[in-house]
Formats: sequence, C-alpha cells, structure tokens
Amino acid sequence: MKNNIRINELCFSTLSSNNPNSLETYLSQGGYSTWKKIVNDFTDKQEIIDLVVKSGLRGRGGAGFSTGKKWSFINLESDEIKYLVCNADESEPGTCKDRDILRYNPHAVIEGMLIASYAIGANVSYCYLRGEFMGEVYKNFKQALNEAYSNNFVGNNILGSEINIELHDLIGAGAYIVGEETAMLESIEGKKGFPRYKPPFPAIKGLFNSPTIINNVETLASIPKIISNGPIWFNSIGTKDSPGFKCFSVSGHVNKPGNYEVPLGTPFKDLLELAGGVKNNKKIKAVIPGGSSVPVLPGNIIMNINMDYESIANAGSLLGSGAVIIMDENTNMVKVLHRIARFYYSESCGQCTPCREGTGWMYKIIDKLLSGKGSLKDIETLESLPNMIASSTICAFGDAAAMPVESFIKYYKNEFLNYIKNED
Repeated sequence: MKNNIRINELCFSTLSSNNPNSLETYLSQGGYSTWKKIVNDFTDKQEIIDLVVKSGLRGRGGAGFSTGKKWSFINLESDEIKYLVCNADESEPGTCKDRDILRYNPHAVIEGMLIASYAIGANVSYCYLRGEFMGEVYKNFKQALNEAYSNNFVGNNILGSEINIELHDLIGAGAYIVGEETAMLESIEGKKGFPRYKPPFPAIKGLFNSPTIINNVETLASIPKIISNGPIWFNSIGTKDSPGFKCFSVSGHVNKPGNYEVPLGTPFKDLLELAGGVKNNKKIKAVIPGGSSVPVLPGNIIMNINMDYESIANAGSLLGSGAVIIMDENTNMVKVLHRIARFYYSESCGQCTPCREGTGWMYKIIDKLLSGKGSLKDIETLESLPNMIASSTICAFGDAAAMPVESFIKYYKNEFLNYIKNED
C-alpha cells in the first residue's frame, strides 16, 4: 500500500494509522458516528434513501447505476423479509481496490452495510467475499465484524434500540461468474452460481425469493461519509453526471502500480502521473480503462480524456470497475488478447450456448494465429464472433468476453495479420 496515493481518503481514511483496520482507529476518526445518529434519532428510512439519491453516488462495482435509485426500488411498506448483499467478489482482472478497503478499512464497509440495511428495511445482510480472499483480507474483515458485534453496532437491540440487523460473512470458491449479482444470490443459497433471468430483478425477487439489494464494497464504504457530510458535499466533487470520488486500480507498465482514489473527471494524464508514469519513459500503446471486460483504447485517445463514466463512454469504452491497465509501446496485443480470451473461456459458467461455445471458439482462433497456423478467414471469423455473442446471453458475461476481442481487432488488426504466414 505504500505506493498508493490517496487524494481525499474517502475509503482509505484509516491508512494514516499504524493499525488502520482496528475499531479503535475507526472510532478515533468519527467511525460509526453516522450509524449512532441514525439509531438514536430513529431516522426515517426514506430520508436516508433520498440523501443517497441526491448525492448522485453511482455503483462502484462496474455498472455505474444510481445507488439511491436502486435502493428506492425496495417497497418499504411491504412486510416481506428483505436482504442486503455486499458484493466483495472482486474477480475482474486488474481490479484490486475492494480487497484493500476490506483489508485496511473494514469498519467503513460494515457501517455502510448497516446504514444500507436499515434504509431498505433489511434485518439480515451478507458480505460475499471472493474465494482467494481467505487470507489477510478475510481475517481483517472477520475481526472487524466481531468487534462490531462485541460493541453492539450489529446484532439485536443495537445500541439499546429496537433495531435488529445481523451481518454474515461468506466466502466463495473463486468463480468469476458469481460476481454477477444474481449468480451470487444463487451461490449464497447453496446452489451452482448460474445467473438468473431478469426480470424479475433482485429488488423484487432476490435472495430466497425476497426483495434484495446488492452493492459493491466501495459503494457501501462511501455511504457513512456521504450521509454525514451531506449530498451537496459529495456531488460538488467530480462532474455533474459522475459525482464524487473513485478508486482506480492502476497496473501494468507503470512505475508505481496501486490504488489511487481521485475525484471522477480527473484527467487520465494526471492519474498516470500519480502512478509514476510509464516505465522506462516509454510511450503508451494502449489502456484498458475499466477491467479486462471493457474495450481497449489506444494511448493517443485516452491521453486526452478524463476518468469519468461519460468521457470514457464517449471515447468508446467503459469505466467499469476502475481497473486501469497500462500497456507500453512494446506490448504484443495479440498475446494480451490471447490471455484475456483464455480467461473468459475458462470462466464461462456454460449456461448459455453463445457464451459457452463462443468464448472457446474465440480463444482457439487466437491460439491458432499465435502458433502461425491462422488464415485471413480465421481473422474474419474472429471479427464476426463478438456480434453473435454479445446481448445473446442471460447475463453480461457474453458482452464481457466479446468486447475485448472486438476492440483489439478494431485498433490493432495489423498485429493479427502479421501472424498469418500463408493466406488461404
């Protein structure tokens, strides 16, 4: 973490301490004060939801959907059991922000879960952690959860009130697909992690067939300070349509890879400077701005745009999870796509035919090209496959596998052609 530069410390506020993940550190910085106020004042649930709507907070897991609007889908008048799920299955290649929030500031996540649970009327919440987090990440979160229970921030009759909220930690088995919210619900229920058809959406029929809200770690960790400081504070930072702060995981050919929490709308060139610039003073060839599942952008394009949802979309890609992968001028783009395609081929759950067959087909063609046995016909086939897969599957996995292939060929087709030794 010493290479991580934090501008505002929204999600990493405890890092100035020698013991950042402890309850003592969190309390010393005003931790749980927002939750205490809500409990003591018995704050109106709709008021909390309205504050989050006004803040403009968008989900930090990848989709960027309005958090407050998602919460508002819950029918507060209904007597149905309701659930909250914290999506801590951080599996998108290049993304490493959520694990550091869980490792260094777990109480912010817990307080955010408590506030969200209260706001939507959920008495039971789950934090679903990626299987590979079994070590320090899980240990720190588990310890923090035990501390929260011991101090009656969680459990029955919280802080002497009539509020009861149980928080449970779960750890998966390392499957990428359970990062998709409905597949995660299936996994929590003890079933195979297959995505569900939507509609109905989880807010209507989710966990155990009950109304459920699923939020990302970074999203929930932002909630306490948004409620405490107010929506005007939060949406005064960033841009009009992309307010607030965002944690970017910068990796690849940079001198200081790490998590950088900056206002949305920060120019890419400034983020690159924070990460120490490109290694060996080389030129940027390409950047994946939001995790391996989003379209790649050439360096000359991204150097002139800002890091927010709209700017990245206008440039032809997606902000996604905020995983920024930098590739220098010497990068072999065919080999990079080969690795990405292999990942999605391996991680497809196999439920949908276009995804199950298409991911393998794309990977095998790229593998064939790399071995020098490919043809122009193979490249033509590779160009046509993304359109057959995208928007043809139950969840967005098909699109996630298709977009990298489509964009790599769009911008770097010559590199694929260079692998053809003999044309058909």
